[in-house]
Amino acid sequence: MKYTSLFTVLLVLMTACGWSQNDKQNTKMNKLTDFEEYVILNKGTERPNTGLYNNHFEGGTYVCRKCEAPLYNSEDKFESHCGWPSFDDEINGAVKRKTDADGRRTEILCANCDAHLGHVFIGERLTAKNTRHCVNSVSMKFVPSLNGKEQKVVLAGGDFKGLQFFLAQIPGIVRTKAGFVGTGSEKPTYESVQSGEGNYVMAVEILYAPEKIAFDDVIRIFMEVHDPTTPNQQGTDMGSQYRSVIYYNTEAQKETAQEVIQELEAKDVKVTTTLEELPSFVEAAENYQDYYFRSAEGPKNHSYTKRF
Repeated sequence: MKYTSLFTVLLVLMTACGWSQNDKQNTKMNKLTDFEEYVILNKGTERPNTGLYNNHFEGGTYVCRKCEAPLYNSEDKFESHCGWPSFDDEINGAVKRKTDADGRRTEILCANCDAHLGHVFIGERLTAKNTRHCVNSVSMKFVPSLNGKEQKVVLAGGDFKGLQFFLAQIPGIVRTKAGFVGTGSEKPTYESVQSGEGNYVMAVEILYAPEKIAFDDVIRIFMEVHDPTTPNQQGTDMGSQYRSVIYYNTEAQKETAQEVIQELEAKDVKVTTTLEELPSFVEAAENYQDYYFRSAEGPKNHSYTKRF
C-alpha cells in the first residue's frame, strides 16, 4: 500500500448559493448551514481534529466560506498540532483583528464580511513569523492550484454524503463533488434519487493527482470506506441508488480497478462492485456538498474498514 492512514485534505466547490450585498461592496454571500452559522455568525468553535483542513497541505488559496474573499495562501499554512488549521500570515488586508469577548484573546474575522474565523496568537515561537492564526475549517473553502495533470473517476457506494466525507480526506485527492450518475427526463435532486425516482445512482466525482496517489490506491481506499459486499445497500440505505460502482473513464482505469477487485476477492471477500463506463455525472446542490464537514453530525452508514 502507498498510503498509511486517512488525513484531511481538501475540498472546494465554488457554486453560487445566492446573492446579497454588504456595506462594503457587492459580493456573493453563500447560504450557511446551521453549524456554519454557529461558528461563522455566532462565533462558535468546531471540535479539534475534526475539520477538513486540519491536516491539509495542498497548494492553493483558502477563501471565506461566507463571501469567498481570499484569506490565506497555502504556503503560509503550517502544522501546529493544535487541532485546527494554522497559518503564520494572511493575505494582505484580508483578515482583521479585535479583542475577543473574553477580554484575553484576539479574534480574527474576514475583513470583507466579518465572518468569524478563529483567533490569532503571538509569541509561541512555532514559526519564524512567531504568529499563529488558529482558524476553523468550517469558516473556509479551499481553491486548489491545479497543474492540468489531474485525472477523474466517479465512485458510487451508498449515500454520497458519507462517501465524500471519507474520500475528501485522502492525500492526493484534490477535489470531490457529490452528485448523481444515470439518465432520466427530470434533473435529479437528492430527494428524488433518495426516494428511488429515475435511473440514478448517488456518486462522488474525484479529481486526483497521479503523482501523489496511484489509481489503484484510490480504488483500495474506496473499497475500505464503504461496504462493497452488500448489493444495492449501504448500511441502512437500501435500493439500486446506493449500489457500489466504479465508473471508469479509460480502459486503463477499468483494468486497474479489476485487478484491485481480484486482489480483494483473493482474500475471500465477495465483491458486488460493478465496473461501468461513465454515462454522465450531474452535480448535486451546494447544500449537499461537503455535507458532514459543514454540520455537527457524522456519517451514519460509512466507516473505515481495513481490507488490504
